[in-house]
Amino acid sequence: MSVAHHTVAAEEAGQRLDRWFKRRFPQLGHGRLEKLLRTGQVRVDGKRAKASDRIETGQVLRIPPLPATPAVSAGPRPVSEADAAMLRAAVLHRDAEVIAINKPPGLPVQGGSGHERHLDGMLDALRFDAADKPRLVHRLDKDTSGVLVLARSRAAAQALTRAFRARDARKLYWALVSGVPHPPAGTIDLALAKLPGERGEMVAADEETGQRAITRYRVVEHFGRKAAFLAMSPVTGRTHQLRAHAAALGTPIVGDGKYGAGHPTLTGQVSRKLHLHARAIDIAHPAGGRLQVVAPLPDHMARSWALFGLPAEPKGDPFAAFD
Repeated sequence: MSVAHHTVAAEEAGQRLDRWFKRRFPQLGHGRLEKLLRTGQVRVDGKRAKASDRIETGQVLRIPPLPATPAVSAGPRPVSEADAAMLRAAVLHRDAEVIAINKPPGLPVQGGSGHERHLDGMLDALRFDAADKPRLVHRLDKDTSGVLVLARSRAAAQALTRAFRARDARKLYWALVSGVPHPPAGTIDLALAKLPGERGEMVAADEETGQRAITRYRVVEHFGRKAAFLAMSPVTGRTHQLRAHAAALGTPIVGDGKYGAGHPTLTGQVSRKLHLHARAIDIAHPAGGRLQVVAPLPDHMARSWALFGLPAEPKGDPFAAFD
């Protein structure tokens, strides 16, 4: 066991430090955490911290060896040549401030229970000519593919975080869903709360205790009553928001075992992998102006698109469905 370091992502920003530890390391009691803080074993950006401190995107948390914490106890691992080559091939955009990649499905963005191989542990492969490795500023689910933006400096991370918090970032997702939503276009405004339990991270509709979650959607094409191609644009960025909202419409995303249980599934040549892809992002660039990045479909979704006769690379503005 060794000291580990964790870079705070945008979705984690604003949390109290003690609540972040409680979520990541539920077996670590509050008293034990307070002792680690008092003795300086837990630090934020190399400085002593208090349990009540709020963490910010891009900050680096020092985590001492903890018992029964497989998510971080092993410390950083060297990036394999195969993983480094994979990530570099996934780069969609690179400049002095920002890198954008097309995250492959199945790759977790950060470590967690059972996730020893994750993007956060591979970021040294995307250092290129910079002194430091890039920083995470937002997340995608493990099985969701598509555009993921990385900051190449602390200043860039802060600027991108401000853009996400101010909702000055347009995000477009493509999804194949089971069934056809009614109405065919609209806005889902449904609060979501995280569920306890051993099934892994999940959320459910909860207007009393949940966080407000808003998603715009539009049916681009439908195939009888069996399936539809949805364009989805999240206004907020809650955990599993698009997956839970699609299920709330009665049309879960194809391949979603968590939120699609009990619903009819497509059979035949359609892959059982999750059909959710972060297709494009338009965000304020840290150096000024706008950055727009579009990500090609992963192989399993490209095959499904071909099966239904859909163009994988349509021409025009990717955000046109919501203008």
